[in-house]
Amino acid sequence: MSPPIAPPGWSRWLVPPAALSVHLSIGQAYAWSVFKPPLESALGLSGTQSALPFQLAIVMLGLSAAFGGTLVERRGPRWAMTVALVCFSSGFLISALGAAAEQYWLIVLGYGFVGGIGLGIGYISPVSTLIKWFPDRPGMATGIAIMGFGGGALIASPWSAQMLESFGSDSSGIALAFLVHGISYAVFMTLGVLLVRVPRGEGPVAGGPSAVEGVQVSARSAVRTPQFWCLWVVLCMNVTAGIGILEKAAPMIKDFFADTSTPVSASAAAGFVALLSAANMAGRIGWSSTSDLIGRKNVYRVYLGVGALMYALIALVGDSSKPLFVLCALVILSFYGGGFATIPAYLKDLFGAYQVGAIHGRLLTAWSTAGVLGPLIVNWIADRQEEAGRHGSSLYTLSLFIMIGLLAVGFVANELVRPVHARHHISAQKEAADVARQQPESAA
Repeated sequence: MSPPIAPPGWSRWLVPPAALSVHLSIGQAYAWSVFKPPLESALGLSGTQSALPFQLAIVMLGLSAAFGGTLVERRGPRWAMTVALVCFSSGFLISALGAAAEQYWLIVLGYGFVGGIGLGIGYISPVSTLIKWFPDRPGMATGIAIMGFGGGALIASPWSAQMLESFGSDSSGIALAFLVHGISYAVFMTLGVLLVRVPRGEGPVAGGPSAVEGVQVSARSAVRTPQFWCLWVVLCMNVTAGIGILEKAAPMIKDFFADTSTPVSASAAAGFVALLSAANMAGRIGWSSTSDLIGRKNVYRVYLGVGALMYALIALVGDSSKPLFVLCALVILSFYGGGFATIPAYLKDLFGAYQVGAIHGRLLTAWSTAGVLGPLIVNWIADRQEEAGRHGSSLYTLSLFIMIGLLAVGFVANELVRPVHARHHISAQKEAADVARQQPESAA
């Protein structure tokens, strides 16, 4: 399946919708917390156990992106989107079987392992293509697509909650909800497969910069630089601090205000998850576009520094005011989403567009690590605090302070980022030859 080349006159603005169709689908992962309480009740699981499919999915996202990044660069976006479609939808179908048979391991296998591979390949599938189409505005371009991943739960959260209400929250109702998800997302992701194109030349914008001008570093060389590992730490810390809260969002807001005169209902908690998804989505396009103006390092200073302040406010006074709790959480999730959307452009600035998709894939192993650490820290501490007789916001205080420390580590790592040494640069001749080998002769 060769990458389809855009015919003359093809508008580059048709490419972001193709990417969005995939990212809006796989962004359902951020609505997993809606399924946690029903699974715990139907299958007798703890909070830590019900987080396992989500954790494994994020682990497989990073691993499949890392190991498949070079292959995605070589085979092109249409191949990658097709693989993502098959794996992600199949994961839901396997999970539906597991829920119907009350075999939790099948849900872990389907949603976590198989679906997680679809997450990883789907996530990186449009990145290098978008950067090639928008060399003049890489932050905005990747933000548009990755916005969809953050916004997927904005659709999936209320949709899933409504299905569980209609079908029931027992094992058969959960199975039917999984089945509908799998079929629906397969249809929607097909739109991206059919629509995506790669640019015909290296300068898709008349009078604009070439996608491959300036410093260029191969993926193999990039992982040997301190810049790569500084950004790995930045991404890992930022994601760990956000994903643990996001994965536990619905139960957390209920616990924070359980002992007040105005407790949070299940439907309101699902609405909170949707609000977080909206902030996540808005941050991905808003902050990544801002990074084109103020620079990548500066915008990460905002994510990590101001983010730590927001966590401190939640930990100290979050249970005293619902508006304050919600506002701080929305700001944090906007930074969390912005961090994801800005990292491809940060990589392009440091390493060039030559193999940025493969480099991005390798960097996403930081997400895999964070996908385990974040939910594990929050769920494990909450379970231990509950066993000790604590309740309400005290279940999360220690976790929140740990997250503040992680953001501080990420802030220091960002300050250590410097331009890549010339010994890692590739020659213009080698780059041109490699690009020519990867381009098919005619449009598909």
